[in-house]
Amino acid sequence: MIEAIAFKYRTGTPWMGLPEHFGSWKGAHNRLRKWAADGTWEKVFTALLAQADTEGDLDWIVAVDSTIVRAHQHAAGARQKGLRPVSRTTMPSAGPAAG
Repeated sequence: MIEAIAFKYRTGTPWMGLPEHFGSWKGAHNRLRKWAADGTWEKVFTALLAQADTEGDLDWIVAVDSTIVRAHQHAAGARQKGLRPVSRTTMPSAGPAAG
């Protein structure tokens, strides 16, 4: 089941495109959803991370970037002061009517 889930995400194939040797794609999909909902994936990841750290297989590198980028409030979509412009009404075209 884990191989089927890993294959799906490694290759980007749709669930229905899983090779038959992995079994039912519905079973793999349902198992993934169940394990995500009940916290199984978090427990597995935490255990693997702790094991790798204990064995010295991890190099902890922390990078902090203090760059600040600010956008003008209008560029960020902030509402402007004052009345909002009324949208223009749609006028019928002067051209021939579609038939």
